[in-house]
Amino acid sequence: MQPESPEGGPLPVTDDHVGPRRPVVCFAMAAGAFAEAFDAAALHRLEQVATVLRDPAGRPLLVQCFEDAAPQLRDVDVLITGWGTARIDASIVSRFDHLAAIVHSAGTVKTFLDPSVWDTGVVVSSAAEANAIPVAEFTVATIILACKRASRHIAAYRATGLKRSFDIAALSHGTNGITVGVVGASRIGRRVIELLRVIDATVLVSDPFLDGGEAATLGVELVDLPELLRRSDAVTLHAPENASTRHLIGVGTLPLMRDGAVLINTARGSLVDTRALEPHVVSGRLDAYLDVTEPEPLPADSVLFRLPNVVLTPHIAGSLGNEVLRMGESAVDEVARLAAGRALHFPVRAADLGRIA
Repeated sequence: MQPESPEGGPLPVTDDHVGPRRPVVCFAMAAGAFAEAFDAAALHRLEQVATVLRDPAGRPLLVQCFEDAAPQLRDVDVLITGWGTARIDASIVSRFDHLAAIVHSAGTVKTFLDPSVWDTGVVVSSAAEANAIPVAEFTVATIILACKRASRHIAAYRATGLKRSFDIAALSHGTNGITVGVVGASRIGRRVIELLRVIDATVLVSDPFLDGGEAATLGVELVDLPELLRRSDAVTLHAPENASTRHLIGVGTLPLMRDGAVLINTARGSLVDTRALEPHVVSGRLDAYLDVTEPEPLPADSVLFRLPNVVLTPHIAGSLGNEVLRMGESAVDEVARLAAGRALHFPVRAADLGRIA
């Protein structure tokens, strides 16, 4: 029986036509990223299904520069990448004799993989699904804190020592019966929708790629962006970064948001026009919780650092600490599937590049 063909790419190399052989695996990423994502348990599990290239000291080989590692790479079937991977294009792929797959142990592959890689027939996988879990959790926690006006209360408490501020109490508070607008039904957006079921919220979604049937399945109301902004108490962004989404929330759209609404961005900084946002938060008309900004980081003198209704976090919504191990486990799972001649579980296709983060 022939092994299952990974969607969009070649079969793993076989020995004597008996079936898929143990693939040869090499890591290409920063040393720190490797240490965070792959603990002893993950490496042990990987070595049950694959042969891991090692350096002279017996440690897993970490490739920093593909040109310098050319001899070792010739036998590699699967390249496991991560944070700090050098740029890979078709010319780099040509240095391998039979590279079949690139398995990324982090989120987006767009930062280091050239589109020409897909033309070589190499299949690509990403751990973006695993990374979506903490981003969605962070986002929903932020929605709850933001709707409680937490940042304003913290600032007032610090300044006055009083438990309640009359001015803040006059604002709407809490999550009971709120409307949350989700911009982008991406993998993270969909996880946010799922987690929002724990609170009493109406969920609106704006996404040009979502149809009414899918929206009904998700249990959300599909609307255009202007309507979403006008109706939402909290707006959370989960769209990809591309030419069509740059400053999606900006001069023309920010005025549509209702007074007292909260803007949350855990996606990409370029989705929000920072200059256009400033007058809306300086006046106190809107609150903003921004894990990403444009530019990133913001200048030290940015007014956004000093406002009680703005919370800036340093791009921490994604995997940190023990959450990173989840992405390493996802990468090992994908290698195990390839070793068994099965299709990738989380393939990244060339056709997806324009609509993924």
